[in-house]
Amino acid sequence: MSNITIYHNPACGTSRNTLEMIRNSGNEPTIIYYLDTPPSRDDLIKLIKDMGITVRALLRKNVEPYEKLGLDEDTFADEQLIEFMLQNPILINRPIVVTPVGTRLCRPSEVVLDIIPEPQNSAFTKEDGEQIIDETGRRVK
Repeated sequence: MSNITIYHNPACGTSRNTLEMIRNSGNEPTIIYYLDTPPSRDDLIKLIKDMGITVRALLRKNVEPYEKLGLDEDTFADEQLIEFMLQNPILINRPIVVTPVGTRLCRPSEVVLDIIPEPQNSAFTKEDGEQIIDETGRRVK
């Protein structure tokens, strides 16, 4: 059983790359398909706190509810933004990864390397062709 959890959207390339880097370290994470099973209010607040980011920093901007709800206006309190994310989980940016080392919004996906305790087992190239890990298991950049 892994002690790593990923809030995952399989339709998102960044999320898929992040998941594969976790697996490349020999871990099979707990996968939460957050669009189907969004976090509770308390869990969402804890994730934001643990990431050390603002509520607004977790908002995904390039999705329909963001514009439709007028979220680009800086007139909403954090509680309101959290409520919008709970009602429209697509507004939660992803992927969020939780490990014993920390909790991060993994954008770009290689941010996950900072919080996976185990090293990468082999070379890893992102879906777009960018090599992240070389044949020796070292980070390229």
